[in-house]
Amino acid sequence: MKRKKSFSIWQGKEVVFPDSIVFTRYATDTVDYQIKESEYKIVVYVDSTGCTSCKLRLLQWKEFITYIDSLTNEEVPFLFFFYPKDYEEMHYLLDIDSFYYPICIDVNDNLNRLNQFPADVSFQTFLLDKNNTVVLVGNPILHPRIKGLYIQQITEGQARKEQKKRKEAESTNPLK
Repeated sequence: MKRKKSFSIWQGKEVVFPDSIVFTRYATDTVDYQIKESEYKIVVYVDSTGCTSCKLRLLQWKEFITYIDSLTNEEVPFLFFFYPKDYEEMHYLLDIDSFYYPICIDVNDNLNRLNQFPADVSFQTFLLDKNNTVVLVGNPILHPRIKGLYIQQITEGQARKEQKKRKEAESTNPLK
């Protein structure tokens, strides 16, 4: 019941991003990372409560990112926002797991302040559409069923996009 309620509250809701976002690698090196335009993006928020390493599961995220990239030709951006209680621990975890993807260390918890995310880590990950509207809520790393829904939604979106490209190409083909 809790899952359905969280889903219904968040589905269709817009996630608002702070005006100024700084991305880093390994929580030390600032990178010039522009969020690319795409049909979907995945937003992962991790707060400072509880066991950070238990929540992160960075190795599983790396596998999931690689899989999604293989399906989409790297078109789905993954946006990680961390609000760590212990910056050094966060740096260590990123380093030990060789997690080189851009992340935002949100020291003021701005993303959460703007959106008031659920406290339950299971509901702090979102599949957004190109308008930043929530399509799915739930952590695909923690829940295999949610993972399947993310994959299904993304692959169906890719198929629609390819079909649209084909129709546009056919309509502009002077040989027809």
